[in-house]
Amino acid sequence: MSPPVLEVSALTKHYGGVHALDGVTFSIARGELLALIGPNGAGKSTCFNILNGQLRPDSGSVRLYGRDITGLAPRRIARLGVGRTFQVATVFASMTALENVQMALIAARGQVFGLWSPARRMGREDALALLEQTGMAALAERPAATLAYGDVKRLELAMALAGDPALLLMDEPTAGMSGDERQAMIALVRQLTRARGLAVLFTEHAMDVVFGHADRVVVLARGRLIADGSVEAVQSDPAVRQVYLGGAPASISEAP
Repeated sequence: MSPPVLEVSALTKHYGGVHALDGVTFSIARGELLALIGPNGAGKSTCFNILNGQLRPDSGSVRLYGRDITGLAPRRIARLGVGRTFQVATVFASMTALENVQMALIAARGQVFGLWSPARRMGREDALALLEQTGMAALAERPAATLAYGDVKRLELAMALAGDPALLLMDEPTAGMSGDERQAMIALVRQLTRARGLAVLFTEHAMDVVFGHADRVVVLARGRLIADGSVEAVQSDPAVRQVYLGGAPASISEAP
């Protein structure tokens, strides 16, 4: 059995008397789509920000393929193979979709300070290949400012893949999308997870996305991990039902 891509061990972060994370432990394997869910204030954002180096934990460790990356700078963690997308997509609005991905490739390859050849030619074929993988090839020459929101999210995904990550962190990848758009986006992520052998950790409030596509689900509540298992196991877990539905017998898939 191959080693986990990511191992999170006893991760703890306090803000005064508030336990944002309290001994959180989980792992994720290559080719696995893992959902990290929980009510507002559960600790999801704190966890993500520690994983990609924006925050330092008070204690605990984060290992990528067995290498301790706890507390490293975001740029260094990215270079080691951790990509990230954000709830609010961040792209260069004045650039075309193709140029956005080219810039992501240039940054990932450390070529930003060596642009003695025109940037428009650098990484063009690789950028087009990433746009093809994310269903954006037909919109390659469109300025990002003119793209529909769902297309901007797919463009951001292509940019995150430019660094050829082993682990991809996705913060609310379907936020702001319609039901059909949500399903199409997460199906694309699932396909790329399998095809590229990625490990994908994502947060999501849309339970139809989580329980329709995740391989496994980790649940946080008040900074503590209360469940880690298959979709079926988490849906039937009494502690999870209590957190989301106050113990009601209805399916957790009805939760907002």
